[in-house]
Amino acid sequence: MELRDLPAVDELLRDARLAGEPHGLAVAAARDALAAARAAILAGQEPGDLAAAAAAALAAARAARLRRAVNATGVIVHTNLGRAPLAAAALARVAEIGAGYSNLEYDTASGARGSRQDHVAPILRRLTGAEGALVVNNCAAAVLLALAALAEGREVVVSRGELVEIGDGFRIPDVLVRSGARLVEVGTTNRTRAADYEQAIGPDTAVLLRVHPSNYRIVGFTERPSLGELADVARRHRLPLVEDLGSGMLLPFGDEPTAGAALAAGADLVCFSGDKLLGGPQAGIVVGRTDLVERLRRHPLQRALRADKLTLAALEGTLGLYLDPERALCEVPVLRMLGEDVAVVRARAERLAAAAGGEVVETVARAGGGALPLAELPSFACAVEGSLAEALRLGDPPVVGVVRDGRCLLDCRTITDAEADLVAAAVLAARTAGP
Repeated sequence: MELRDLPAVDELLRDARLAGEPHGLAVAAARDALAAARAAILAGQEPGDLAAAAAAALAAARAARLRRAVNATGVIVHTNLGRAPLAAAALARVAEIGAGYSNLEYDTASGARGSRQDHVAPILRRLTGAEGALVVNNCAAAVLLALAALAEGREVVVSRGELVEIGDGFRIPDVLVRSGARLVEVGTTNRTRAADYEQAIGPDTAVLLRVHPSNYRIVGFTERPSLGELADVARRHRLPLVEDLGSGMLLPFGDEPTAGAALAAGADLVCFSGDKLLGGPQAGIVVGRTDLVERLRRHPLQRALRADKLTLAALEGTLGLYLDPERALCEVPVLRMLGEDVAVVRARAERLAAAAGGEVVETVARAGGGALPLAELPSFACAVEGSLAEALRLGDPPVVGVVRDGRCLLDCRTITDAEADLVAAAVLAARTAGP
């Protein structure tokens, strides 16, 4: 075929495969198909069936880009795969609130305007022992808001060993700059003492900031003041102590501190994430002294960083489970996966291997999400041919495993019982399709 043989857009639209489609979408798809055909002809190739190409372009335009995926990596809080899956109770609250109107900023008792912060603040206070609570859209925003509200134009003292970088090149010093505060570094990378903070405090000091090294650990010749020691320094100088927990938890696990424990140790404000070890939606949670929380709430940035109604609904549904810790351990997916007995994981791997024609192998799962970096969770995976990894990843839904030593490992700590049959079917389909 030559360029002059290509049909006009109107002629292509008369094909039955495009008939009845919305005109604008069909025209755009036809133009895409013709552009691809021109490129193919110029490259000395046959353009193929143009109407079929246009129909495919139309289907691609309609296809959802954000899709469900099966996490078979063994990384529980997998940032690239959406972090924490939500509990059924959280999803139910999202469906209920998202389906219609709500009292998001309406006080039904008085008939006057209310605050969206009033819906989850009471349960956060109860679960952490805090005087006040506030929710924004992520933990970085929570820290940014805290520093902007408490230290804009003034100094924030932080240990050099805590100037962390989290995902996608986001660094604590950058947050400080954007907040308008000035960074004062104390101590060394591996050793910082309470006296270092004391000596750095001056007339322009506004906040002592402590950052939990959630995504790394410094071991060996190290020293770090306890939160209680740092709180004593802050009290002597009448300064607020802000603790950035990063991931944050409400129930103890490993060496990860809980928000309640941080407050009890003397932190005035504690910031942590909602979609990591808490197991809820993406959110930044701030708990602590009422007067400080109120300063954050009244700061102009708060409106730009606030959480929407669906986030608050999901968070409320998640937090409700924590009122009964045993229920939370069973129903919050992140907590269930973290604490699941390895014998249960092995049984799931054996069932998957039998159905998929794979081999059960022992492996190690991780908490992920920049949390508990040294924690190794014993796990079992179904190992299949490494050549299947791409086909599994391109399937519907995508199944994302880990290629190691020439095999694709499908870790069953992050695969649910309900997903095991789906993964087995995906493996069989990928193997049948071949290269």
